Amino acid sequence: MASVSSSSSSSSCFTSAHFAIPRVSSFPSHTPNKLSFPSHFYAKNATFKAPNRSLSLKVLCVRESRAVVTKDSWEKSILNSDTPVLVEFYASWCGPCRMVHRVIDEIAGEYAGRLRCFMVNTDTDLTIAEDYEIKAVPVVLLFKNGEKRETVVGTMPKEFYIAAIERVLKS
Repeated sequence: MASVSSSSSSSSCFTSAHFAIPRVSSFPSHTPNKLSFPSHFYAKNATFKAPNRSLSLKVLCVRESRAVVTKDSWEKSILNSDTPVLVEFYASWCGPCRMVHRVIDEIAGEYAGRLRCFMVNTDTDLTIAEDYEIKAVPVVLLFKNGEKRETVVGTMPKEFYIAAIERVLKS
């Protein structure tokens, strides 16, 4: 039986994760590449253990359930939130959006409890994108007390997002 153990206990980020597990002869051939946890997994580093073999893993935070917001949940999740909110506007066909998504996943774990992170698919929820004049993706908007406070357009280094988040949290 395979198991995962944590070597650190920092910010909570997910209840399941997908790993690309290399083929190792001592791993059973039926070893899945999806690991599920009974409760929040608190780790940034973990060890994947199977009979006769262990692999160290770097665990990247993944937003629980891919917190997608739609026009039906926008007001409750974003505008009426007591916690500052980050909204990532993306499209499934957009390559740069995938890069931004990985950065936002890390940030979501690092700011768990202080910042809520959501995604809006601009192909399926065009109304929200139009309301906020989103002309291209990726775009990240930051909200506090129901008001848009910051905008980050395009694929930027993680530090750009962090700086914008810190400005919103301090405001």
